[in-house]
Amino acid sequence: MSKISDIIAKLAAPVAEKHGCELWDVEYIKEAGAWFLRVYIDRVDGVSIDLCEAVSHDLDPILDEHDDLIPGSYTFEVSSAGAERQLRRQSDFDRFVGHLVEVKLYKSKDGQKVYLGVLRNRDAGGAVEIDVSGQTICFAENEVASVRLRIGKVPETG
Repeated sequence: MSKISDIIAKLAAPVAEKHGCELWDVEYIKEAGAWFLRVYIDRVDGVSIDLCEAVSHDLDPILDEHDDLIPGSYTFEVSSAGAERQLRRQSDFDRFVGHLVEVKLYKSKDGQKVYLGVLRNRDAGGAVEIDVSGQTICFAENEVASVRLRIGKVPETG
């Protein structure tokens, strides 16, 4: 996360909690020449448009109070983290052990850059371990470009 994202996350987390959800992530990125500030929220029973609107409504004046954080103009959005969200923090990995994930690599390993399997572990060093059809595959932190939840049938084992 960038410094701006870190600061916004600290401001947004209590607002999300007030609405019975958790802050999943904050992005401050440039796309097609325009800046976007995106706040992603999550809740066990799902995130509705009304919930996103309520969080946005309460967070907007707080951002206005801290208008010196973000130079220039930007588009502000509050959104669900999504069913196929990217896992970033150790707590994300811990929460979704046993779930289907897609691991994308920077470089091919055994002729593949994308692996689909069941998340088994992410250790303190950042290595990710998945089960692919009964075979455990481990990826070092520096090999992994991203790990994302996937909806679908867990691959057959054995």
